[in-house]
Amino acid sequence: YNEQTKLLIINKVMQNTIDEKLKLQDAIKNKIDITEEEIDNAVKNFALSNNSSPEKLKQAFKEYGVSEEIFREQMKSDLGWVRLVRNRTSFDTVTEIEIQDALELAKKDISKEKYMVSEIVISKNDARNIYDLSRTLRQDPRFEMYAAQFSQSPSASSGGRLGWINAGQLPEELDKKLQTMSSGDVSDPILYNGSYHILKVEKKFDPEKDKMPDPTAAEIEDLLQGQKTERFASKHLQYLRQKASIELKE
Repeated sequence: YNEQTKLLIINKVMQNTIDEKLKLQDAIKNKIDITEEEIDNAVKNFALSNNSSPEKLKQAFKEYGVSEEIFREQMKSDLGWVRLVRNRTSFDTVTEIEIQDALELAKKDISKEKYMVSEIVISKNDARNIYDLSRTLRQDPRFEMYAAQFSQSPSASSGGRLGWINAGQLPEELDKKLQTMSSGDVSDPILYNGSYHILKVEKKFDPEKDKMPDPTAAEIEDLLQGQKTERFASKHLQYLRQKASIELKE
């Protein structure tokens, strides 16, 4: 890694560490209690999802010098945050009208050309090696990992995934490039609004060639509920960051 890359990683790790602390503090403030048993189960599920076991995970911690205590604290923070967000959004349920409106929109939307897009966004001031990064991404399939590590967009928390984007939906500078891309393509850096954007097309949907099944009401309801939950989580974390910043200045 060069010095610029190291700085990006350090800043990212620092922000993630701060966010973990803010989430855990807010969960405790709202009297959300996470038991050791719940943390044990979360660690076990994490290990299983990575084709490992809790015992092998402990061994890996020792080999790589990772603190098991800090890892468990992060698990506790994640569990507390998920429960807090669920509690705060449980009253905001999706209505039948919202489901039907979304179904109608989906049926119209399915006739439009669209792209499944991921992004990496880095401010112009931090992007001295941005062209090297785009060249690397054309050779290395781990776009999601690079997005989580480097991207300064809110989408970094989901590996840079934006989901399905209709032609014409993004700002003109980005959309113009997107419409020249095919499945698997990674764009050159595109300067927009003071930041460089690197786009990757995971899939491309052409309504004249491809068929996509109509979504069910249950799928739409799950999608809408997930969107409401994500919006609250994003806004609430931003509120906690701003509040912490004010407290630090006092």
